[in-house]
Amino acid sequence: MTSAPFGTVLTAMVTPFREDGSVDLDAVKKVAKHLVDNGNDGIVVSGTTGESPTTSTAEDGETLAAVKDAVGDRAVVVAGVGTNDTRHSVELARQAEKVGADGVLLVTPYYNKPSQAGVIEHFRQVVGASSVPVMLYDVPGRTGTKIDLATYEKVRGWDPVVAVKDATGDLARTARLVDLGYAVYSGDDVNTLGYLAYGAVGLVSVVAHAAGKELRAMIEAFRAGDHAEALRIHTALIPAYDAVMGVPNYGATTAKAAMELLGVIDNRVVRSPLVALDDTEVAALRDGLRAAGVLS
Repeated sequence: MTSAPFGTVLTAMVTPFREDGSVDLDAVKKVAKHLVDNGNDGIVVSGTTGESPTTSTAEDGETLAAVKDAVGDRAVVVAGVGTNDTRHSVELARQAEKVGADGVLLVTPYYNKPSQAGVIEHFRQVVGASSVPVMLYDVPGRTGTKIDLATYEKVRGWDPVVAVKDATGDLARTARLVDLGYAVYSGDDVNTLGYLAYGAVGLVSVVAHAAGKELRAMIEAFRAGDHAEALRIHTALIPAYDAVMGVPNYGATTAKAAMELLGVIDNRVVRSPLVALDDTEVAALRDGLRAAGVLS
């Protein structure tokens, strides 16, 4: 099995805000420590779940520094630097290296739907802006563009590019990416077991905000050859997958509500255009997490 350069269980971490919408750096540290104490050996900062489309470059740098300070060398810290503006992503990549990120997560440009030649050029400029390892992120449901295998083959020749977070739902393609030399991470919690079967090394999760230990146990059972135990854990977690990922604006909204339910943060404030879960939605989330055994 390909090595896991960024760890095995990474959470795409929420960015906690105060009631006035400003970044709460003390709460950032609390969430980061909670994740590392509960099964995560990697953290992705300022990804989509971190509401990166609404945070400034300065806020991203401050959040990254706070996470690094909180976890030290206990976890790999990856900075999200993907935007639909190459110049902005270059700026974020340089900042991430300066602050001390162990890697960067680089999503396909979204909304403007570049050609594969445009995707390659975007990647080339951002990868060249720093010397830190890169995890590409393929999520066509959000970006409108899927990375072609020919693009993966070309980009893999660049030394810093070592991994892929795959949220395409095309699990069988994982084996092709592994053959190209990529470490593949599932980008969809509920599909993780399937990705592992095709050679993935781990997961970049939302549900691990609440179920990091369980997801780690599932992956470790699979890698040890105990596929029945891995399936048992996966099946037990289905209510949590459904609860966290089953609302229209899942991600930051559900993960922040989960953190509030677990007592890690004291509110579930998100930035517009997201809207925080209402009480009925929080009750459904609570029920799902309890049914999965990750909330008492």
